[in-house]
Amino acid sequence: MTDQAILQVRNVSKAFGGVKAVQEVSFDLYEGEVLGIIGPNGSGKTTLVNLITGFVRKDAGKVYYLGQDISRWPAHRIADAGLVRTFQVMRPYATLPAFKNLIPPLYAPRARRSARGKFGDRTAVAIDLLEEVGFERDAYVPYKLAGSLPLGYLKRLELARCLALRPTLIICDEVFSGLSMSEIASMVPLIERLQLSGMTLIMVEHRLRELFRVANRVVVLNFGQKIAEGTPQEVVQNPEVRRAYLGEED
Repeated sequence: MTDQAILQVRNVSKAFGGVKAVQEVSFDLYEGEVLGIIGPNGSGKTTLVNLITGFVRKDAGKVYYLGQDISRWPAHRIADAGLVRTFQVMRPYATLPAFKNLIPPLYAPRARRSARGKFGDRTAVAIDLLEEVGFERDAYVPYKLAGSLPLGYLKRLELARCLALRPTLIICDEVFSGLSMSEIASMVPLIERLQLSGMTLIMVEHRLRELFRVANRVVVLNFGQKIAEGTPQEVVQNPEVRRAYLGEED
């Protein structure tokens, strides 16, 4: 991890009608860091991700990525710059084999630029990517229809589609959600490997125990506002976090 900010979020706000979903949220993300974003249901976590990645237009505030103001960029341009995300609601190409779900991103402009015209067999690259995220090549799982895969594999497929774009920053929206303990136990080392490889990550999560194993810092939201930021140990002991997130009283 370095002291260079790869992402700067400045006073970002969004309201839907009279509901203030995100209110003047600011934070920095540093190269090689894993930043957790937590908070109760309805605290604005996914809306914040949508604002950063261009899927929802901001009412106010700025987002800087690699020193550029991307506040008004559309989602496809942000992804092409290397800031990509997973989705809570996964929509794979259900009638295609899992590995063929990676072919479109492997043909994306960013993937072609990164490969410098020397990508080779994209089918082999797709299967290698799936193996990297935990698909068993020998069990022919990469060849199974995506619509037949259980949730754990769909989460991994979603992550592999991000990796196919050769990103600089991945935002993982509830990657542990809905997984069994054994599936989570195998997912955590994958996140750790990505960080060791130099990847920068934001993880939006409800599973605090697992998140705190991999996160360097945590931002806490409540009712759309940032109420705390610090190491996992610091935010857990923060009285306002305990009241808002854990339901503790003074």
